[in-house]
Amino acid sequence: MSPFTASRRSAVAWAALGRTVVAAAAVGLATACASAPPGLPAAIRAGAPVVVPGFIFERDTFAFRNDMREKTPDKPDLYANYCFVLARSMRQFFLFARFDPRAPRLDRDAYVTLVRKVVSRAPWQPALPPDDRVVIPGYANLREFSRDQEGAVKEGVGGRFWTWVHWTNWRVVFPVTQSHQRHVLDEVLSELAAGRLVQLLITNWPKWEVNHTVVAFASHAIGGDVTLTIWDPNEPEGSGTITFESAKGTFWATRVYETQPGVIRVFRMYYSALL
Repeated sequence: MSPFTASRRSAVAWAALGRTVVAAAAVGLATACASAPPGLPAAIRAGAPVVVPGFIFERDTFAFRNDMREKTPDKPDLYANYCFVLARSMRQFFLFARFDPRAPRLDRDAYVTLVRKVVSRAPWQPALPPDDRVVIPGYANLREFSRDQEGAVKEGVGGRFWTWVHWTNWRVVFPVTQSHQRHVLDEVLSELAAGRLVQLLITNWPKWEVNHTVVAFASHAIGGDVTLTIWDPNEPEGSGTITFESAKGTFWATRVYETQPGVIRVFRMYYSALL
């Protein structure tokens, strides 16, 4: 998670960086006001649950968490402010890696090299066919691999600095319209219906509670509202929920780790070279 992604982040760091990106943020505001595309996937209109094919929460996510710095400030091996890195990397493993539990296990350095190879591909690229994927030998899935080789995985996925200063993060400081949030929902639902995980930037700025990223992997229309089931890098043990309230045109943090239920703004992340 970035410095401004854990609860009550550092306002000083936010302000110092913010003054350098005013022009870029203005571009983000213009994008935020785009009108919504017409129509939703037929499955969503029919109220049927949609789950990304092949994705299993207990198998395809990391075993370790992104630590919240203010919750465990004295933890000796603190792994904090890596939420953007972990969310992006989870998607990259789902798209570009496969596991072979029957193959011999490797040493730590070899696993670091393989992880780096997985995350070297952009997360917006199409999934690779099985024969072209990076093979992780000795483990059955990402959960098992990251539990046993936590240090190698953390080293392999890389640092957090460039995720902190990515220009799209600055969208969180601007208000958005109901039309924009409906547009985001439509895109998320279309991506899920097409079988793709969707990384989201979520915020309730100007509160210092949540400026964070999660990954949506399922949706379900209930009445006029839509629930998104999410993986949260801060909570490896279970999924969370974001709800879109159609009557209000707003997203609601229904069940987001260490976040009070309430209105949030939602943006897509890392789905093109610019966005």
